Amino acid sequence: MSSTADTRSQPASHTRSEPISAVVVLYVKPGCEAEFLSLLTPVLDAMRHEPTFINATLHRDPDDPTRFMIHETWADRQDLIEVQIPRPYRRAYLDRLPAILREQRQITVWQPMRSDFAFAKNYDRQE
Repeated sequence: MSSTADTRSQPASHTRSEPISAVVVLYVKPGCEAEFLSLLTPVLDAMRHEPTFINATLHRDPDDPTRFMIHETWADRQDLIEVQIPRPYRRAYLDRLPAILREQRQITVWQPMRSDFAFAKNYDRQE
C-alpha cells in the first residue's frame, strides 16, 4: 500500500501539493550548442524566481558535447504542469527545439525523496 494518497477523485481544495523532479535529456545537432544554450539560459534564469521552484541543474556530457541533461525540482507537480510549462518565457525555447535537436527530448519524472548538497570551496555553480 502506498503512503501517497490518491487525490484524483478529491475536490481541488483537498489536494496536497506534491514535489516533482524532471530529468530532461536533449541531443542537440552538432553546431547548435551555442544557440541551444542561448535559448535555455533565459528560461533557467526566469525559473528560479517562480514561487514553486526548488532547483535546477544543467549538465553536459563530458564525452558528447551535444548531449545535455536538465534536472529540475518543483514544489508542486500540478503547478509545474498547469502554470510553469506554459509560461511565456519558455515559448522561444520550446518553439525552436524541433529545429536544433537531433532527436526528441527524453523526459522522465521522479518523486524527490532526499536532497543533499555541499559545495566545494572553489566550485562555481553558475558559469
